[in-house]
Amino acid sequence: MTGSTPQELLAIAIDVAREAADTAYRMRAAGVEVAATKSTITDVVTAADRAVERQVLDTLATIRPDDSVLGEEYGEGAPGATGSGVRWIVDPIDGTVNYLYGLAHSAVSLAAEVDGVVVAGVVRNLFTGEEWTATLGGGAWRAGQRLRCSTETDLGQALVATGFGYDAARRSHQARVVAGLISHVRDIRRLGAAALDLCLAAEGRVDAYFEKGLAAWDQAAGGLVASEAGLRVAGLRGLPAGPDLVIAAPEALFGPLHDRLDDLDAAGGP
Repeated sequence: MTGSTPQELLAIAIDVAREAADTAYRMRAAGVEVAATKSTITDVVTAADRAVERQVLDTLATIRPDDSVLGEEYGEGAPGATGSGVRWIVDPIDGTVNYLYGLAHSAVSLAAEVDGVVVAGVVRNLFTGEEWTATLGGGAWRAGQRLRCSTETDLGQALVATGFGYDAARRSHQARVVAGLISHVRDIRRLGAAALDLCLAAEGRVDAYFEKGLAAWDQAAGGLVASEAGLRVAGLRGLPAGPDLVIAAPEALFGPLHDRLDDLDAAGGP
């Protein structure tokens, strides 16, 4: 088995994610259908979600048999016989509804944790081939360029991305939060794939991002890319980023955005 340095794990993640993205793209070109629903009728799973994740699991089991894997579709797999301390976190198709509709904002996200700390991650847009990578302490990169987040310091001039959950009651609460925020920022963007949104924030294509309800696979790789590009990635009131809320913003914007979201009870609701 290969080693477990962040750089070695990233090299594996890149190869696996590229193959997975190719499979997802081919399946989309061949036509996809909804295979099931999860939390609500609008929270869909396609056959490609399951096929791509199974491909990732099988590949990692072959080359890293002692590692464990957490995936969106198949959950937590047990580690191998010896247990390496490495856990892979995979979202086979982030932005499944975009994928279903052929909207080019959908990605494979794959991260590697060592002893509970994410040390390497890759997010690959399966339509465009754009690829973002990061290692802990090694920076965030796309197309050979090191990424730096936005230098915007005025929340009123910030373009802020967000996302909504699938449950209707949650979306209603999130809509109220956006309604209370939109007059305090330049504008809001809702693109539909959390991992990609975090990567766009990492290179300043949006100034900041927030969302309630993200799972580990939604934010593991993209969150590392964002933090390595200089964004502060956290929750409300000193909590770490997690299901209650993820905020990713430059230091100058984090405080004002945090306080506004706190006032709006962005972590509340269903």
